[in-house]
Amino acid sequence: MSIRAKYENELNCVFNKLIAMCRDTELAIEKSVNALKQRDRDLAKEVISEDKTIDNEEREIEQDCLKILLMEHPVASDFRDVSAALKMITDLERIADQASDISEISLQFGDEEFIKEPEHIEMMAKLVIGMVKDGVTSYINRDLDAARSLEKRDDLVDELFETVKKDLIELIKTNPANADQAILFMMIAKYLERIGDHAVNIGEWVEYAATGYHRPG
Repeated sequence: MSIRAKYENELNCVFNKLIAMCRDTELAIEKSVNALKQRDRDLAKEVISEDKTIDNEEREIEQDCLKILLMEHPVASDFRDVSAALKMITDLERIADQASDISEISLQFGDEEFIKEPEHIEMMAKLVIGMVKDGVTSYINRDLDAARSLEKRDDLVDELFETVKKDLIELIKTNPANADQAILFMMIAKYLERIGDHAVNIGEWVEYAATGYHRPG
């Protein structure tokens, strides 16, 4: 097998592992918000426990990437491909941490009714899950348009975050006893907003892999 063919083979292996890590990360976000909505403490604990699996996936991909960089005669585009993958797995691992944090917060709610149904939080979760998936897919498919579209989609996440914030402030004004739950909801919405930022980062690394130019976030 030629050096070039070996490189392509190794990179495809990284792609496959990256897709698997991305799926697990998407699932972690989905489960964390479902655990909140359904008041499912076991599901929340499952997300926290499964975070270690995603940490292990990150380490494995990192090792594979370093092996590729040690191969003979890499060209500039090879370095960009592998560097972008290394940056993306860091973002995915942080996203998974934030999903775990959301689950930890959901365990802090008592048995009392929600002061507000988390419909906007659910909407935020759906948006960021799609963004994470499309960010990694755009890297695999070299789809710059899809990567660049993530920034506009993140604007919708930011708008929903502002909506959640305003609603919670009004609920506290109406009844100060709502403050404890409002703070928990606010923290969850903030984590989802950060996940959107990480998805935008992934899109920026896709652009770097394709063009050699990295727009600072």
